[in-house]
Amino acid sequence: MASQAEALDAIVSAAAQGRAFNVFTLNLDHLVKLRQDPAFRRAYSKATFVTADGAPVAMLARRQWQEVERTTGADLFIPLCEAAAKSNLPIYLFGTEDAVLDTVSQRLARDTAGQISIAGTEAPPRDFSPDSAEADAALDRIRDSGARICFVMLGAPKQELFAARALERGIPCGFVCVGAAADFLTGHQIRAPQLFQKLGVEWLWRLGSHPRRLGMRYARCAVLFAQLLAADAKNTFQGQPGSGR
Repeated sequence: MASQAEALDAIVSAAAQGRAFNVFTLNLDHLVKLRQDPAFRRAYSKATFVTADGAPVAMLARRQWQEVERTTGADLFIPLCEAAAKSNLPIYLFGTEDAVLDTVSQRLARDTAGQISIAGTEAPPRDFSPDSAEADAALDRIRDSGARICFVMLGAPKQELFAARALERGIPCGFVCVGAAADFLTGHQIRAPQLFQKLGVEWLWRLGSHPRRLGMRYARCAVLFAQLLAADAKNTFQGQPGSGR
C-alpha cells in the first residue's frame, strides 16, 4: 500500500467485511530475513497488505512508484484504533507485557471517549512460538473474542509468522503487525525524536541507544541496502524495465 491513508482505508474496509487478512510493514531488517529464513519468506508470500516501514525501503520503492510513502506499524497504531472505534470494530492486543497492555488499554479508552471496544488482551511468554499448539490456542481465543482487528506486537519474525498462521486458519480478523507501537505509546520504549523520523534516520537513534544489540543487525542492513542501490543503478544505466526512469 502506497500511503498511510490507503492502508487505513483498506484495513478498516476488510475488517468491516469480516475478512481474514494480515498487514506487514516492510523494512531493511525484513529484507535481510527474507533472504535467510524460508519460513519468513513463506509468511510474506501470504501477506494481504504490505506497507513501506523503513525509510530506505520507501526510497527504493519511490524509484519505481513515486506515490509510496513511509508507513510504519507505530504510525498506523493510533489512527487505526481511532478508526476502529468510530466504525465499531472490536480490537485485540496481542504481545508485549501485561503492564503495557493495561496502560495502553486505559489510554485508548480515554482517547476515544470510551468508544473503543477492546475484545481482549494477551501477553504471551517470551519463549512463545508462533507455530505451536499454544499459538493455535491463542488464535482460538482471538477468534472467539469477536475481534475484527488484532494488533500483533511480538517483533519480527514472530509476529509475521503468527499473522500468517492466522490467515491460514481463516480467522475472520485482521492481524496487523505493529512491533513496539504499544511500548512507544506507553513510554516503555522511547521512539526516536520527530527530527530523526522526518529525516528517515530512526535507525541511527536506535543504534546509538542499543549499539551492542543492534550493531550487527544494522551492519547487515547497510550491506544489503548498498547492494540494492547498486543493482538499481545498474538497471537504470542499462535502461531495464522497472528502473523507474
